[in-house]
Amino acid sequence: MDFKMPGKVYRTAMSSIATTHMLIAAGSTDVQVRLCDIASGAFTHTLSGHRDGVMSLEWSTSSEWILVTGGCDGAIRFWDIRRAGCFRVLDQSRSQLGRRPPLAESTSKKDTTIIGLLCTTSCEGSVTGQSSSVKSMVSQRRIPLGNEMKQLRAHRKSQNLTRGPVVQRLHPGLSSSHNRATAHYGAVTGLRATGDGMYLLSSGSDSRLRLWDVDSGCNTLVNFEAMRLQPTKALQLAVTQDSSLVFVPCLATVKAYDVRSGMTFRTFRGHYELVNCCCLSSQDQELYTGSNDRQILVWSPASPVIAEVEEDGKGGWDSVADQDNWSD
Repeated sequence: MDFKMPGKVYRTAMSSIATTHMLIAAGSTDVQVRLCDIASGAFTHTLSGHRDGVMSLEWSTSSEWILVTGGCDGAIRFWDIRRAGCFRVLDQSRSQLGRRPPLAESTSKKDTTIIGLLCTTSCEGSVTGQSSSVKSMVSQRRIPLGNEMKQLRAHRKSQNLTRGPVVQRLHPGLSSSHNRATAHYGAVTGLRATGDGMYLLSSGSDSRLRLWDVDSGCNTLVNFEAMRLQPTKALQLAVTQDSSLVFVPCLATVKAYDVRSGMTFRTFRGHYELVNCCCLSSQDQELYTGSNDRQILVWSPASPVIAEVEEDGKGGWDSVADQDNWSD
């Protein structure tokens, strides 16, 4: 099948968990993301919101309907393809330190009821069965009369049109305050979700790697060690099955970073030109890397034979592998 795109294609992505659709998301120099349907051979619809080309795409690993896009405008947007407009835009200034906080076990049903009553009081002005503290709060409020009551009802009615509990609220990504948010100071060149779908990794042309909490949309402030990334090409990141390591193409090398601490775990050197993509096989525990030198290298763990030789202290296999076979 052929799908005619309006410009240079940066990235394509297909959901690995989808069972009800066969859509391929395509990002190009155009500001719109196009969804290509293999079943019908046509575009289903487009996603509009970015102000520049879309360089990176990633389907959610927990929902087949959620698509994450990264644009040259520095924005990362979350889309539910069943609805119009994006529902989240990540902001690098909105952060939380460390891992996702656990649920408070000390919160009792009584506290939850009081919180619910307070929320209801602020929205509707009156509740039934509230505690004495809530009653005192309600009694202190001045009850408007006459024209003031009519104005108050008209004001509440106008509020319900946009953010009422019955009418669907506007997507945060479409409001002016969130629409300008950026995740990187340059283009978003790579996206990768963890296997459990709780976190999202992003790389940018600002040579930064960031870890995001998907549930809250906050930057976890993990300080990854210094790296140099390609600023003009889309990069394909790879994450281990337990989400402990992330593999990032850094110019002619590939670096493995610890996701929690941001420390460099290992650096892979073997390519002669810029590395563009990484792919990790969870079955064989092998890493595949592709570069501009038109080579695909396979990185695998050390075999038991080599490990035994190294444990014996001989180091025969290791020394032969490190020798330079190039002639003068």
